[in-house]
Amino acid sequence: MKNAYPKLHNAAWPGLVGKGGKEPGAEPIISQDRMLELTANATADGVRFDGIDLFLSVPHQDLESTDDDLRRLADKVGSKGLAIGSLVAPIWGGGGAFGTDEDRKNYLTALRKSCAIAKKLRDLGIRKYGSIRLDTANSPAQFALDPAGNQKRNIETFKEAARIAEGYGEQLALEGEICWGGMHSWKSLLEILEGVNNPKTVGMQADMAHTLLFMLGFNAPEARLVPEDFNWEKEAFDKGYRTLTDKLRPWVKDFHVAQNDATAFGSGTHDKTGRHCAVDDKNGKLDIPYHAGFWLRDNNNRHIDIKHMCWDGCMFPNAVLERQETWNNILAAMNAVRERHGWN
Repeated sequence: MKNAYPKLHNAAWPGLVGKGGKEPGAEPIISQDRMLELTANATADGVRFDGIDLFLSVPHQDLESTDDDLRRLADKVGSKGLAIGSLVAPIWGGGGAFGTDEDRKNYLTALRKSCAIAKKLRDLGIRKYGSIRLDTANSPAQFALDPAGNQKRNIETFKEAARIAEGYGEQLALEGEICWGGMHSWKSLLEILEGVNNPKTVGMQADMAHTLLFMLGFNAPEARLVPEDFNWEKEAFDKGYRTLTDKLRPWVKDFHVAQNDATAFGSGTHDKTGRHCAVDDKNGKLDIPYHAGFWLRDNNNRHIDIKHMCWDGCMFPNAVLERQETWNNILAAMNAVRERHGWN
C-alpha cells in the first residue's frame, strides 16, 4: 500500500523570492497563478501534488486580504485539486525579532495578521494542517554586535509570537537558515527553541538545503559537525548529519525537501543562504530519499509529527521554474521520500 503521509506540497514563493528587483540581471516575478498551474500540472508515476504552501506578500497574496479575497483564493486553489498548507509571514522590513521595540511591534503585527489569514483559510476548509513560518528578519552581522542581548530579545519576541499564534490555534515554525541572526547555526537556533520552551506551539522548519550548511559551520565555525578535512566521506557525513538531526528533529513542525551543493547563494534582496539545487544536480551533496529519513524518522524508526512536507526551490532561475519537467522531477523525488519513510 502506498503511503498517504506526509502529503506532498509545492511552494509558491520560488516565483517571488529574489525576483522582481531592479538590479542588472534581475528576473521578473512569476505569478501565484502560474505557480499554481505548474504545481497542479505536475505528475510522476501517477502521483500529483496534494497542496501548496504560500507566501503572504504582494503580488502573490496581500497580507491585507479581505474575506472575499480569501474565499477567491480558496476557490482557486481548490479548483486545482490542491490544499493550502504552511504560510510564510512577511515579517521583514525593519530590525526584526531582535530590533527596537517599534521593530518588534511591527514584526508581531505582521504575524498576527498572518495568523488571522491562516485561521480564515482553515474555516473555509482549504487548509487543514501546516504552520506559520518565521525567522528573525535580521542578519548575523547585526546579531553579532550584541549576541547575548539580541538572543534575549529574540526569545522574548518568539514567546509573545507564541501567545498570538495560540489565540488563533496556530503553530510557528522558525526557519533554520544561516542568513538569520540568532538562528544562523544549529546551536543558536536550539538556544532560541529551548529558551522559548513551548514545543507545542513553537518549533522549527527544517530545510534540507539550509540545514546542510549548519553541519558545515557556515557563519558559525564553532558549530561545525564534521572534521576540518572533511571531503564528503559517507561515514563522516552521516555521523555529522545524524548529530545535527538528533538535536533538531524533536522540534520539527515543517519539513522542506531540497538539494544543496554545499554552497551559499543569494539573489535580489535575499541574503546568501544554502543554495537550492535541482533534484538531479550533479553537484548535489544530498541523497534526497536517504537523508530525508534522518529528519522524518528517529533512531527508533518513529516518524515525526507532521502532516505534509514541501519542496523549496528558492532562487532557481525562471527558465528552470517555468519548465514543467522541473516540477515533475521534484514530485518524483518527494514521492520517493514518502515511499521510503512515510506512513498511513
